[in-house]
Amino acid sequence: MGDDAALMQTIHLANIACGFHASDFSIMDATVRLAAQHGVLIGAHPSLPDRQGFGRREMAIEPIKPHGAVYGQTARDPALARAVVAVARAFSRFRPEEPPVAFMGLAGTEHQKAAVKLGVPFIAEWFADLEYSPVGKLLITKTHDPVLLETIKQRVTILLSARQITTTSGLIPLVDGVNEVSICVHSDTPDAPNIARVVKTLVDESNARGGQ
Repeated sequence: MGDDAALMQTIHLANIACGFHASDFSIMDATVRLAAQHGVLIGAHPSLPDRQGFGRREMAIEPIKPHGAVYGQTARDPALARAVVAVARAFSRFRPEEPPVAFMGLAGTEHQKAAVKLGVPFIAEWFADLEYSPVGKLLITKTHDPVLLETIKQRVTILLSARQITTTSGLIPLVDGVNEVSICVHSDTPDAPNIARVVKTLVDESNARGGQ
């Protein structure tokens, strides 16, 4: 587990593990309370029943909201993508008096295609602490290696100022039509609290300049 208490001081949304790949009822309760204490929004984040692999090993499933291997599977598989996006639509129907539940995923993949097809609001996600292949494919790893803060700063600065994604071989543009992204930092990445602070500072500075 990462330093959740430190991260809560910086982030605005916490996707909380729901007991399959990590956590238990006591940890979930404590984490929700911690988020509430800091005014942090809460998202449910279930995954595969694979504690040893932390939900980052693929297996045949009835799909749910993506994490780890499920995230990658649903980004590639149209049927799985429609299934998980349909969950967001179903939740919206149960709470018609509230704003519709959005689906967060990878822009330009089956995530976005399914959201558009099913009429679900889509939030494009970008990962500060993971690498991207030369064609922009997210490289999901079973464990998260340390990333230099200077590397994080460069990646985020390029994303915000040039609307480009840093890959293992250079830069590629953001997917057409994507004007806003949610920036993810994994709590189990080494030095995650400091990474989150660097990201937040850069985002705040960019927003103060009008997103430039």
